[in-house]
Amino acid sequence: MEEEKHYVNRSGWLRAAVLGANDGILSTASIIIGIAAASSTREPIILAGVAGLVAGALAMAAGEYVSVSSQSDLEYYDLQRELSALKESPEMELIELSEIYEKRGLDKNLAYQVAEQLTKHNDLQAHARDELGINDISRARPFQAAFASGLSFTFGGALPLLVAFMASVKIMVYVQYVFALLFLIVLGIVAARAGGSNIKKAIIRITFWGTIAMGITAIIGHLFGISVA
Repeated sequence: MEEEKHYVNRSGWLRAAVLGANDGILSTASIIIGIAAASSTREPIILAGVAGLVAGALAMAAGEYVSVSSQSDLEYYDLQRELSALKESPEMELIELSEIYEKRGLDKNLAYQVAEQLTKHNDLQAHARDELGINDISRARPFQAAFASGLSFTFGGALPLLVAFMASVKIMVYVQYVFALLFLIVLGIVAARAGGSNIKKAIIRITFWGTIAMGITAIIGHLFGISVA
């Protein structure tokens, strides 16, 4: 039989990659739009875009690493406490595991037998999965998350930066907005397909919030009314 594929197996890197690419497109395009709204030359627009891309990619990677590392630390200390409890009071832990299976629908005797068998097989693994909710799929992986986030941000941010090199300065704001929306739509479709979610909802969600972010930065650029030459 062919092994069944589950989208949840991709949750670790997919979340970081989609978040990074989305932020890369959105933040870089927003910066470019904001500067373009107050500038009559291309140089400050490009400079702001490159600075935003580099700073954003590093910040995304560092932020993702720190946040996921915090989750990893929590998991580690929870597992250490559980390991101590298994050594100090194994019978109480066995009963606790049995009660978990009872609450899930097994009768008392069967629940105890299942808990006993799983404890003999790997007691820490059984408690980590069924008591703490920690498993190989959901386990925090800081380096994987940081790499996926930083790399995808760089790729996403390079797209509006490329547009900034090619588009006319006079219509930069409008061209950036149109292309950023197209990039976001493609990202929404790819993310929805990779995650098995609804494509239409993903597109609406990503374009709605993208429009708000870019619109606000354009308004700020116009309101300041400073000509950056």
